Amino acid sequence: MLAKRRQLPQKPTNDTERFIYCLEAVDAIETDTVTEVQKNLEQLAIQYGVASIYQTCDTIEGLEDSLNALVMDDHHFKDYEIIYLVMTGEANSVCLNGYYYSLQEIAEVFEGRLRGKILHFSNAKVLDLDEEEAQYFLDITNAKAVSGYGNAFDGISSSHLDKAFFNLFKEEDDMFEVVEELHRRHYDACKILDFRLYY
Repeated sequence: MLAKRRQLPQKPTNDTERFIYCLEAVDAIETDTVTEVQKNLEQLAIQYGVASIYQTCDTIEGLEDSLNALVMDDHHFKDYEIIYLVMTGEANSVCLNGYYYSLQEIAEVFEGRLRGKILHFSNAKVLDLDEEEAQYFLDITNAKAVSGYGNAFDGISSSHLDKAFFNLFKEEDDMFEVVEELHRRHYDACKILDFRLYY
């Protein structure tokens, strides 16, 4: 088994449902520990009514299987605006079980399957792409944008800012308006964590 999936509690809303699809890299998916990320997604559901699917992976194959299951089997796929990746890594790579994969490799795994989605990285890893790398990723995956942070986790988790970012999509469909509003409401956090959006 390469991936484990959990439906997190949802607060019923009458609005159009928007979902966050979260994929967290863990050392071993057999471990049944509730992570900080799961707790934050539960708070997001309870506080803001933003539902999410949480899944873990520990290999690149697990990452691919999780995405395939989401795209092929989940009839709500069109309702997922944001795919939230919580993984360590470097400026343009992710680390799964001690192996580094460049975002170019990840783009090829996701080829053509992220149309209209925003891929958002927590600050478990720095996101630092040059224009060419960002463009390649967006062109190959068809994603609307890639977002994340220029400053890595250094005692300051991006989880509160991530939640604020996700919640703003309930109020506003325009991605640029969301980013502007995020900076208006959480300027200091955006500055400290160096929030970035590549589109």
